[in-house]
Amino acid sequence: MSSLRMTTEEREAFLAGVHVGVFAVERAGRAPLSVPIWYDYEPGGAVKLLMGPSSLKARLLADAGRFSLCVQQEQLPYRYVMVEGPVEATRPAELETDTRPMAHRYLGRELGDQYVADGTDADSICVTMRPEVWYSVDYGRVG
Repeated sequence: MSSLRMTTEEREAFLAGVHVGVFAVERAGRAPLSVPIWYDYEPGGAVKLLMGPSSLKARLLADAGRFSLCVQQEQLPYRYVMVEGPVEATRPAELETDTRPMAHRYLGRELGDQYVADGTDADSICVTMRPEVWYSVDYGRVG
C-alpha cells in the first residue's frame, strides 16, 4: 500500500485552504484545550490566528508557548493536516491587515465587512506560529 502522507506541496496547499481549524494548547493537570478557530496560512509562511487577549486560549498559550492546529476535509476522500510549533509572535491585531482579511476569508466580503463593523474582534491579538512538525493523511491515495 502506498503512503497516505501528503507531499510538502500538497500539505501546504491544503493548510492554505479555507477550513475551520481545531486549535489545541496544553493545559496543566487537564486534557489540552481543543477549540475550533479561524486561521490563515500561506505556503511557506506562518499560521496566523486571532483571539481575544484575555480569552482562555490566549492565557493558556502565554503559559505553553506553543500550540497545534488540525484542519480536515469532512467529505470523501477524507484528508487532514496537523501542524505544531512555538509561538513566533504575538501582537495587537490590525483591522485592515488581520481582522478584515480573516473575516473575508471565512464569510466573504459582504458578511465579513458586517462582522468587522459589528466590532466583534475589535480588541483581538494576532498570534503567529511557523510550523515545525507536520502530520498529514490523504485517504484519496487508497486504492
